[in-house]
Amino acid sequence: EAKKKAPCPGLGLFYTLLSAFLFSVGSLFVKKVQDVHAVEISAFRCVFQMLVVIPCLIYRKTGFIGPKGQRIFLFLRGVIGSVAMILIYYAFQTTSLADATVITFSSPVFTSLFAWIFLKEKYSLWDAFFTLFTITGVILIVRPPFLFGVNTGRMEEGYSVHLKGTFAAIGHAVFAALTLVILRKMGKSVDYFLSIWYYVILGLVECVIVLFILGEWSLPYCGLDRLFLILIGLFGLGGQVFLTKAVQIEKAGLVAIMRTMDVVFAFVFQIIFFNDVPTWWTVGGALCVVASSTGAAIRKCQSSNE
Repeated sequence: EAKKKAPCPGLGLFYTLLSAFLFSVGSLFVKKVQDVHAVEISAFRCVFQMLVVIPCLIYRKTGFIGPKGQRIFLFLRGVIGSVAMILIYYAFQTTSLADATVITFSSPVFTSLFAWIFLKEKYSLWDAFFTLFTITGVILIVRPPFLFGVNTGRMEEGYSVHLKGTFAAIGHAVFAALTLVILRKMGKSVDYFLSIWYYVILGLVECVIVLFILGEWSLPYCGLDRLFLILIGLFGLGGQVFLTKAVQIEKAGLVAIMRTMDVVFAFVFQIIFFNDVPTWWTVGGALCVVASSTGAAIRKCQSSNE
């Protein structure tokens, strides 16, 4: 039975590493597509994933509505999850790849907090410490003028734009944490593809409404940008698939630790493709956030084994 769960030692961790790489490449393409609004990129990703999910739902015969008692949670998962997607794409476009990626890794800390509030799960002093450590890391990345002075360092888009992107990344971390709490609430009673279906269909409706209000809908002029949009959907879906397979055959805590490779890839891509070397403040903030996420994952592993 053990061999059936893990046919090859370390396969789950390899899937996680591959997932981190695919997500990071997708983030790189989002950063490269600067002439398309973040909401429109989200809409294209929803359409692409919808084309993949519909045949899967038909094949698995799970339907498109879901169990009666879980529909409200599926609806919330779709709305909140799509908001998180829009926010992270906006963050990638308005701040550095490394900063946005690092801040998203504060999500596990928010997850522990929301699980304590809504699911009545245990919230220890260690969790509170990790929360404070994460906030410290985010402050080092944001570098607010009232703490660090007016000179906040060299920033390509200007500090105000950097600040908008930072708050978008923080918003993504919060909404992603809420999404995970909702998924944990539903448990295994809802098929994974059905959860994605609500995510893409409600996300598409949400994106269309926002684009109509903003008047930002337009096809990319450059053929390369159109290719990037397709690849964003492809790499995003691939990252989700491999991450799901990793969690199925490996401990969730180890998967969460290995996912911190996202940060490494983000730093490498930022230096190679944008010739933008992160500041020591960003490196320090990254170490704080990654250490907090890793610590939270280790604590989760220990508590699940007790």
